Amino acid sequence: MRHRSTQIPKAELHGKSVFLRPPTPTDYREFAALMKASEPVLRKFSAKFQGRRQFNDYLKRCQRDDYYGFLICRQADGVVVGNVNLFHLIRQGLQSATVGYFVGAPHMRQGYARAALGLVLRFAFRKLKLHRIEANIRPGNLPSLALVRRAGFASEGLSPRYLKIRGQWRDHERWAILVENWRVTKDARDPDHI
Repeated sequence: MRHRSTQIPKAELHGKSVFLRPPTPTDYREFAALMKASEPVLRKFSAKFQGRRQFNDYLKRCQRDDYYGFLICRQADGVVVGNVNLFHLIRQGLQSATVGYFVGAPHMRQGYARAALGLVLRFAFRKLKLHRIEANIRPGNLPSLALVRRAGFASEGLSPRYLKIRGQWRDHERWAILVENWRVTKDARDPDHI
């Protein structure tokens, strides 16, 4: 993959309650502690965190042209509460990407995921000029399903055995939002309203 020199430069995105910033090697300890504290919740929805090797792989992905990775940081004190990523970025006729997000267990249900998703959608549609953002969510992940619904995503169906998590192929619901649908949402005017 080419490095980001031909892409939109890395950026910090600021909202009222959170800001998003690219991860750095010095974030490992804080991120690893958040993943450890979140393991009981995450075991249903994602692979087990593999430590420094996985974090270093994440840092490398964030340097690719088809990947924008951000840590979600609390505006009040800079604490890392999760991450949000745009990946599988495809240009040409598709102008599309997939979004994935995580908020650690100690910070759930405080509006951070909603604020981060609003900021990253604004970045995707305004700065990257994308046309479509997709989210793939486990059917039992009710908070995540509610989040994309509130953000204006539309259900596109079920992908059976879509992703291998903890040794088993898991179904995922496909949700997507198009730029023209996003423009009429409140998030388009104020991405950090909660």
